Amino acid sequence: MAFFIGRDREARRAYGLDEIALVPGEVTVNPDEVDTSLHFGNIKLEIPFLASAMDGVVDTQFAIAMGKLGGLGVLNLDGINTRYEKPREIVAQIAGAGPEESTKLVQELYRKPVKEDLIAERIQEIKKSKVPCAVSTIPQNAAKYGPIAEEAGCDLFVVQSTVTTVRHKATRYTPFDITKFCKKMKIPVVVGNAVSYNVSLELMEAGISGLLVGVGPGAACTSRGVLGIGVPQVTATVDCAAARDFHFKRSGKYVPIITDGGMSTGGDICKAIACGSDGVMVGSAFARTKEAPGLGYHWGMATPHANLPRGTRIHVGVTGSLEEILYGPSRLDDGSQNLVGALRTCMGTVGASTIREMQTTEIVIAPSIKTEGKIFQRTQRIGMGK
Repeated sequence: MAFFIGRDREARRAYGLDEIALVPGEVTVNPDEVDTSLHFGNIKLEIPFLASAMDGVVDTQFAIAMGKLGGLGVLNLDGINTRYEKPREIVAQIAGAGPEESTKLVQELYRKPVKEDLIAERIQEIKKSKVPCAVSTIPQNAAKYGPIAEEAGCDLFVVQSTVTTVRHKATRYTPFDITKFCKKMKIPVVVGNAVSYNVSLELMEAGISGLLVGVGPGAACTSRGVLGIGVPQVTATVDCAAARDFHFKRSGKYVPIITDGGMSTGGDICKAIACGSDGVMVGSAFARTKEAPGLGYHWGMATPHANLPRGTRIHVGVTGSLEEILYGPSRLDDGSQNLVGALRTCMGTVGASTIREMQTTEIVIAPSIKTEGKIFQRTQRIGMGK
């Protein structure tokens, strides 16, 4: 529904995760019997969780741990892991910097060029553990890094930027040809990020195997403040899911969409999937794990930008192991642990046996969902009041 925000200027109302709630189903399902799997081509994940391609979240050790637990950690090929032989030492420097100097330090450390031999080396480190390997790079480097990653045994290649479109105009350089790249690559190509129906549909028609949804919602991202752009994740996910369903109906090819950013609790993740997402990409929740390299810190992928950083370093602390964050037992009362258990329980409650069924869950607009009846939690800063 559009509203007039001034004379002859309309604006569409958009919704975020805190403004909606899911309605319990008329039939319920045993949470232990629901199917939470996610497919990218021939790749099957037991749980629909991807860890963001941030250097404070995913390195080879984390990717291996994530893979063994059924999810997928995405390694950033433009990051610390491909610039330095001992990446954890460099990440520790960033984590140890003061708030005022952190962005400058990040910019300095990322000036060192990427070593292409380290790309293959990192991928092979992950593959030795017999788990799926996913890597990410910006469009400018995709044509160069794609063949290297593919030859090294990578299973999934992600091309990611703040905003991605098929039709990118430029005169000073040759725009990245998504259609040509997808045809050339022999492994699934996931592209992001997008937030609108038309852009999503064009990307799917270009041959992508997955789409990342979200501009600016991530905890470490500052794009919404720096650039003023973005669409709240509920509306973005619903719109992109509509494009996916239309593309599937027209072509027979199902392109999963992954809500990327803005989710810190199990409830947020459940809402994203109910809005139409096939899975989620999460940063902060996994940055809090003992396995993450960031020592309780992480920073957005655009933080190192030399002229216009669109991310910052944030402190999230270390609250548990990766297994606890994903499967419990939960030691915290705020919904940030046992995310898979939360998803399974929600699916059972709304009567969904599969992710596809959960995408049809009834949704209500409920801006008071987090505050109604929670006065004691809020005043005591516990549970939902943190």
